[in-house]
Amino acid sequence: MTTAVQTFEPETQVDDGVSLTPAAAAKLQSIMAAKGLDAAAYGLRVFVQGGGCGGMQYGMTFDSVQRPGDFVFEQHGLRVLVDPTSLFYISGSRIDYIDSLMGGGFHIENPQAVSSCGCGSSFRTARTHTGQENTGGCGYH
Repeated sequence: MTTAVQTFEPETQVDDGVSLTPAAAAKLQSIMAAKGLDAAAYGLRVFVQGGGCGGMQYGMTFDSVQRPGDFVFEQHGLRVLVDPTSLFYISGSRIDYIDSLMGGGFHIENPQAVSSCGCGSSFRTARTHTGQENTGGCGYH
């Protein structure tokens, strides 16, 4: 039931955690304010789950509970909570917010992904968290 806390400088890219860009942090703070959520009490939980055409899907939600074993990455005044299994699949990832003419949205740059699908939220890694070779997926890169 160990909890790791790492605090990063605003522009730091991490190799063993999950980082937020300033744009993502600003958008998250705006959403939290609109929902009446206190950043001191809530963090952004980032997770992966099975599903999607690539085999794994990203998920994000606001969470006020830090669970046993969670890794906590603090940056831009926000906490990012990641469970150990999810961290295996997204370690080194950077979460950005992109606002364009086609609309805005969060984008995850994941160095662990060896392929992803056109939907942008589904991916596949080279190995599972149990060490088995991961085959399949939609084949998009």
